[in-house]
Amino acid sequence: MDTVRPLAGPKPQRFESYDCSDGCPVEAALEQISGKWKGLVIYHLLDGTLRFSELKRRIGDVTQRSLTKQLRELEGDGIVDRKVFPVVPPKVEYSLTEKGHRLSPIVEALHRWGIEDALKRQ
Repeated sequence: MDTVRPLAGPKPQRFESYDCSDGCPVEAALEQISGKWKGLVIYHLLDGTLRFSELKRRIGDVTQRSLTKQLRELEGDGIVDRKVFPVVPPKVEYSLTEKGHRLSPIVEALHRWGIEDALKRQ
């Protein structure tokens, strides 16, 4: 089987309609949701509003510092909303914004893909 591509001719472009001179839209999107825990945060918040401790418990093996950092980045990118209640002890709730909810079909597709991949490896 010959896997070497001839050097002649232009290389086909995957996304010819995108002008990436100012940055690729895929890169920009991935920049906002990339991070070790961001995908899981979004996944769990699809079920609704959660307090910090509930989110940490659902995610599992994440440090408080790492989760806080990921939540701040998601909040800064407009994906997660943080609501602080003026009570003692402090109560903080996290939920997805409208922008965050628009990630639902993507996260659900990743979930299905992960299940299918796991089943194929068995």
